Amino acid sequence: MNTHFPNRRRVLAATVLLCGLVAGLPGLSRAAEPAQAQLQAFVEKVKSATGQFSQERTDAQGAAQKPQSGAFAFQRPGKFRWEVRAPYAQLIVSDGQHVYQYDPDLEQVTERRANQAVGASPAALLFGSGSLDEAFGLQSRPDRDGLQWLRAVPKTPDAGFVHADIGFSGGLPRRLELLDAFGQVSRIVFTGLKANPDIPAGQFRFAVPQGADLVKMD
Repeated sequence: MNTHFPNRRRVLAATVLLCGLVAGLPGLSRAAEPAQAQLQAFVEKVKSATGQFSQERTDAQGAAQKPQSGAFAFQRPGKFRWEVRAPYAQLIVSDGQHVYQYDPDLEQVTERRANQAVGASPAALLFGSGSLDEAFGLQSRPDRDGLQWLRAVPKTPDAGFVHADIGFSGGLPRRLELLDAFGQVSRIVFTGLKANPDIPAGQFRFAVPQGADLVKMD
């Protein structure tokens, strides 16, 4: 049995969230402002993004899992591509209507409606429009590691995560720390970020590979 299977399924909502939060990019000179103001600025100004990520996760007992790395692309409203390349392949794509999670080694695709997969996560707002205060309690956190921090706490109990801390520097989110509903803590570092690039539409389309099973979660 593939030992990654339970973790992959449980972190779908978290991955959706992370895709949304990488949208804080160059061109926002707001280093002197609180993290909440910086967050609001890139939600309003950044329409698309590409870049790379590295991620480390610890479980509820504090045991570290294998680190992940890969690339992402993002476009408002509601489209994204989150591609894990190491230590195993995994692809999550949203076309704005549905979210597809593909595990090549399991030969399985899980399909969910975008509003169900994203739900009340920050991605629902960061990919579209609206007030951040509608779904989240936003709290300033003490500076640490040379970054300004903001905590987003969902107002609904079924969001799939407890809170997300975003660390800013120079108007950019440099790190994200997510505590999910399973007690796992994900720590993500963003690199190579490009603001508002032209992204081929095909990046946000998904076709079920031949031989793969499709599981619909609607």
